Amino acid sequence: MAGLDRNTPIPTAITLHRKSRLLEIAFDDGQQFSLPLEYLRVYSPSAEVRGHGPGQEVLQVGKRDVVIDSIEPVGNYAVRLAFSDGHDSGLYSWDYLYQLGSEHEPLWQEYLERLARSGASRDPADNPPPAPRTGCGSDKH
Repeated sequence: MAGLDRNTPIPTAITLHRKSRLLEIAFDDGQQFSLPLEYLRVYSPSAEVRGHGPGQEVLQVGKRDVVIDSIEPVGNYAVRLAFSDGHDSGLYSWDYLYQLGSEHEPLWQEYLERLARSGASRDPADNPPPAPRTGCGSDKH
């Protein structure tokens, strides 16, 4: 997570629109973004989604119907979004939310292309559950 500096725009309002599944964020520089909840979920800044380094990202599938259950402020620099699928470990800093708003179209297109390449879907019913982990790394037990 990038740190805040004196040039980081700060939100002046964050409004959850449950019916339209949008999070509206207004910033003190006049920018305002309406971000789909699914988009926020698939671009969660958590290690569970982003990994711990380049190439460790985990493609999020079946998140079309996800909603935000709660928004919790974290200090003066971020919010924690708790999603209906149980995911709540991402801290969305002001600069990251601003980036998600500013780059919404190309990031969303990139996500859709990654889904298509993997043969996965945005719809929960179209994705098989993950295979159970055996813990030993071998098919022989």
